[in-house]
Amino acid sequence: MNLLEKLKLQKRSSAEKEDEGPVKLVDDSRPLYRRVVESFLNKFFPSGYPYSVNEGYLRYTQFRALQHLTSAALSVLSTQILKDGMQHLGTIICSNLGSRMDSEPKTWRILADAMYDFGTGLEVLSPLCPHLFLEMAGLGNFAKGMAIVAARATRLPIYSAFAKEGNLSDLFAKGEAISTLFNVFGIGVGIQLASTVCASMQGKLVAYPLLSIIHIYSVAEEMRATPVNTLNPQRTAMIVADFVKARNVSSPADLRYREDLLLPGRLIEDAGNVRVGRALQKVIKPSRLLELRQLFPGEKFLLKHGDKCTDMVLEQDASGEDALRGWLVAAYAAENMNASGELRVGTLQEAYEKMNDVFPVFLQELQNKGWHTDRFLDGNGSRFAF
Repeated sequence: MNLLEKLKLQKRSSAEKEDEGPVKLVDDSRPLYRRVVESFLNKFFPSGYPYSVNEGYLRYTQFRALQHLTSAALSVLSTQILKDGMQHLGTIICSNLGSRMDSEPKTWRILADAMYDFGTGLEVLSPLCPHLFLEMAGLGNFAKGMAIVAARATRLPIYSAFAKEGNLSDLFAKGEAISTLFNVFGIGVGIQLASTVCASMQGKLVAYPLLSIIHIYSVAEEMRATPVNTLNPQRTAMIVADFVKARNVSSPADLRYREDLLLPGRLIEDAGNVRVGRALQKVIKPSRLLELRQLFPGEKFLLKHGDKCTDMVLEQDASGEDALRGWLVAAYAAENMNASGELRVGTLQEAYEKMNDVFPVFLQELQNKGWHTDRFLDGNGSRFAF
């Protein structure tokens, strides 16, 4: 067969394929709603969901969507005056509180949205006080500036609590996609409200509190669903209390709904009423320092029992494991106090020996449950160095 005949044969074959029409794909037999749901999950949830994230992520995401929808609607109703200057000032001031946000990201996340709603509320009300318009609008943007920093600073610790398979970037990207989507919906809701119900100041005064309540409730439920796995004073005290009372080691998911998000610094009696963060010179007299160092040889904590609580002071490089050791000693010592609330001679030594007996198993179980014990986040607490 010569070259000309080969070319004619190829043209004939191509023409026959064109007559047959385009190649048809196999029909997708899945119901429409199932295809829509799976498409949504692929675009807005991490790959491998739900097996690639920790427990509580769905509930967190549901309320995060509602939070952004209401927040965006509120922003449409507010007045955007003096935004840049006062908001930048709030940003600078709030940036100095980063360590405290690491320690209590959930509390600061709720506080951030409360500050944001407060700032938005001042902007909404500012037209009612013409003589104080600039002051109210400026203060409102100052609060919103602080809120924005706090919200951004707590975002990574919260996403990290859900990451399960080294997929933090994927989880972050999909979470921000959901936020953007519902921000757009919220802006649409806000525009609709602004042109109807909220066209008058009376309408704004009705709609704003309602939206703000939904907004703060959504943030609180998000945070309650978040299983933060780092050690801070409150979570450490709860872990120790559960272990001392029932020899039970709680997981981050076990503790998430029990955390006090409004008053995270409260003392827990079953954990020895331990208080962390006071300066060494305010807790321990110089004459007793050597005695306490000898009582806990090689440890990076010191304990001083008081009338209402036990102060624990940590060395500069103390880890979460060191804080757990000190907390266990305080809890065991509190169990053996006499009726008058005083420690008898040798109680701390006995508690220290008991802690050493149980600590290896306790620590291993904590790590198996997903706790990060390499750091203790006490939020700018005072530490000491020798």
